[in-house]
Amino acid sequence: KIRVNCMAPALTDTPLAAKFFSTDEKRAAMDAKYPLGRSGTPTDLASMAKFLIGPASDWITGQVIGIDGGMSTIRS
Repeated sequence: KIRVNCMAPALTDTPLAAKFFSTDEKRAAMDAKYPLGRSGTPTDLASMAKFLIGPASDWITGQVIGIDGGMSTIRS
């Protein structure tokens, strides 16, 4: 059986996004934007990936899973 899911992360502290986290001030500003009070990390994404490839997710398919520190709950 083939299952297909998609992880949709917000900005994550990786080398690709380094310019957004290059100073303490920039990091604090990014962290303040998220309802959970911090930016995402590679570990956050890896934890979801590990869950999705494991047996606990065997009834999940066709989903876009937001990994965004609550950002998707903010209404403008």
